[in-house]
Amino acid sequence: MISSSTPLTAWQDRADHAARSVTGLFGRKLLFLPGTHLAAVVWQGRRQAWLLLPWHYWWQAHYVDCLVDTGLRELGGGATPAARFNGPDQPSAGHLASRLVTGMRLRNALTFVNSYYDDMAWLALAALRLDRLAEETRRPGRRRNARVRASLTPQFDAACTDDLGGGTFWSKKRDFKNTPATAPVALFYARTGQRAKAQALLDWLDATLFDPGQGLYLDGARPGPAGDVLVERSLYTYNQGPVLGALLELGGDANLARAAAVVDSVRRLLTVPAGGGGTAAGTVLRCEGTGDGGLFTGILCRYLALAAADGRLPEATRATAAALVLDTAGAFWSGRRPVHAGEATVTSEGRSIFSVHAAQPAGRTYPPGAPVELATQLQAWMALEAAAAVMSADPAAVPPALS
Repeated sequence: MISSSTPLTAWQDRADHAARSVTGLFGRKLLFLPGTHLAAVVWQGRRQAWLLLPWHYWWQAHYVDCLVDTGLRELGGGATPAARFNGPDQPSAGHLASRLVTGMRLRNALTFVNSYYDDMAWLALAALRLDRLAEETRRPGRRRNARVRASLTPQFDAACTDDLGGGTFWSKKRDFKNTPATAPVALFYARTGQRAKAQALLDWLDATLFDPGQGLYLDGARPGPAGDVLVERSLYTYNQGPVLGALLELGGDANLARAAAVVDSVRRLLTVPAGGGGTAAGTVLRCEGTGDGGLFTGILCRYLALAAADGRLPEATRATAAALVLDTAGAFWSGRRPVHAGEATVTSEGRSIFSVHAAQPAGRTYPPGAPVELATQLQAWMALEAAAAVMSADPAAVPPALS
């Protein structure tokens, strides 16, 4: 049973605060070019030379997705200047996301294609959601979003082969197929009407990478020296998220039963005790550290929020998914710390730093002066957006404890 004592408006305010913090601390124009936006991959209280920093394509793709989340809430508020997360005189979240997609193409050598199929799948999914937001708000940019799909769909088609029995290659080395690539590609296919392709990818995941003993999806598979299949048995939080999304998108009794089982297994095996972040006793989703792992739990929260609002799932499953999202987001919120005076420029006042781990306070994982990674801040933002989505879902689809 979860607490619904925090009202929807408070979760929306928290998500807006996270949006302002991330865009304010990390967001910049690309090389001062008008009509562009991009996020620095690290913040340490000062601006850094863009081209000297590493290029993390998929971090930016999730930045797009976070801005779409915020844009959808702005749409719910009437899509007026007064509803904008950063004030009426600032660009809307959807407008900023469009600039970000433009910035990504320029920074990525004038193309949306790169060497990793999972990276491209995350951008394709974000661009789909951005396109729907543009349609709802009657904003320009839909031709560009269509170009994203047109350039990336052939990449996915080429990555989905019969090698190893099916699935999607992770990179253009074509020596490893894994859940991080196969699941978001399956979700992309499902959302673009290619349901048979999506189901075939899910069937491969179920046959090759689903661990029935744990009820979760393992990391990947590669060809062995004797022509066999070698399974990489690492277990990550974010692998479960896009599989859950694809299962729900396709629906059907078997997929929905598997989705419910995954939610339960996440609760049993991918949570840790709360309390270190100043939260109440209980459990929160485990987090996977910095680097790419800094995004993992936020991604899982995004798709757990879909499960929490899906009336086709059992009430207990929806309540579990909602509790995982709200408790984890609440821990990120209560464990945040302010940007201290003297730590950065005056424009950073009122911003917050979120912890690497939901179960630990930000003051411990990111003390003043420490470099702060974009991935970890997007993770907390995603969790807070997921919590706002859970609380704003159709009351008919949300368990009674949440409505």
